[in-house]
Amino acid sequence: MPARRVNPYRVKLHRSYSVPELADCLGVHKNTVRHWQRDGLTAIDGIRPALFAGSATRTFLLTRQTSRKRPCPPGTIYCFKCRAPQPPALGMVEFIPGIATTGNLMALCDACGTPMHRRANAAKIGTIMPGLAVQIRQAPPRLLERACPSLNCDKPKD
Repeated sequence: MPARRVNPYRVKLHRSYSVPELADCLGVHKNTVRHWQRDGLTAIDGIRPALFAGSATRTFLLTRQTSRKRPCPPGTIYCFKCRAPQPPALGMVEFIPGIATTGNLMALCDACGTPMHRRANAAKIGTIMPGLAVQIRQAPPRLLERACPSLNCDKPKD
């Protein structure tokens, strides 16, 4: 089962938590809270049972989440295989329009060749991908707008 993110805003700021209370509040195992304590979550005092201030816990969890972010500089798209922002291969990007003014940027990773996707505003393509060849492709037709409806039907003929 993949790990899920802990919501730091479930912790009340003006409350102190013991290890089991904090684990129940965040929906994690109590050993996870002890690992956090080993990694830098500070207890109120050094005696047992360990008590954690809600404000210190929330600050610790928020700094952990923000330190893991990898913002994409202009001209790059995040590659999930490389786990880093990568430039598109051959400097080619496709823009597939979506609803209203937004759409998807699609490119291949320069390092590993994996397809990369990024959501973008059509008006901001020049600032997101400066100096790259962006090909604007037509959006795929919708199911309702088809000229020939599908004849595959489970309804028996009358």
